[in-house]
Amino acid sequence: MKLNHINLGVTDVPQAVEIFERFFGLRQADGMPRTDAMTFLLDDADSLISVFRAKDVVYPKVFHIGFLQDSPEQVRAIHAQLTQGGFTVPAPRENHGRLTFYFDAPFGVVIEVESFLG
Repeated sequence: MKLNHINLGVTDVPQAVEIFERFFGLRQADGMPRTDAMTFLLDDADSLISVFRAKDVVYPKVFHIGFLQDSPEQVRAIHAQLTQGGFTVPAPRENHGRLTFYFDAPFGVVIEVESFLG
């Protein structure tokens, strides 16, 4: 069975799109709408993330989406890019054989970036 998509409610669709494209390499899904109210993005494996504007975004404390990187260097590079982009992001740390950090994105979603260690 293949996961079809994940739907995210966000407070600001254009801001979410800009961050997902700029820092996480997502791209617009061909033939799908892109408005201030909704858009559809694909990752490198063509997994679909639909993004819809929501007035009050509330996720459970444990909810997040994660982006797996090929190396710890890539985790550090994304962390540096986010920091240089003006975001406050806790430093990556080792946890259960991984290098990881969590980013409280300003549009209401927590994003994890991680890579397995050696």
